[in-house]
Amino acid sequence: MDKYKILVKGIVQYEDKYLVVRRWFDDRMLEPYQWGFIDGAIDFKEPPDKAVLRCINEQTGLSATMERILYTWTFTTGDIFNIGISYLCRVTFDEVLLSEELTDAHWAAKEELESYIDRRVLNDIEEAEL
Repeated sequence: MDKYKILVKGIVQYEDKYLVVRRWFDDRMLEPYQWGFIDGAIDFKEPPDKAVLRCINEQTGLSATMERILYTWTFTTGDIFNIGISYLCRVTFDEVLLSEELTDAHWAAKEELESYIDRRVLNDIEEAEL
């Protein structure tokens, strides 16, 4: 039987800044705490558009609106094929209430994102004309 996992990523924008969050990944990594955008898995029978808004709200307390899909990505973990959909989402309020899984948050200007986000992700964003 094929095994798939569908993930969503919310690139959250407030005015001219983007929300990056820091979370712990794994002690075996050189940098176990890493910055990234809001992400999470889709619940069974949940539409991806609703899942990204739920993940944003659960992890930050922010109520967002989904603007558009920016890009997709895939990777394999063991015998699971992961499929990801990245969305540009907007908020009208910038006060973040972090969930327990996140350790920090920062609103970064577009030119600051390279200090926080992997270059491959930034290339995908640039191709989507963020």
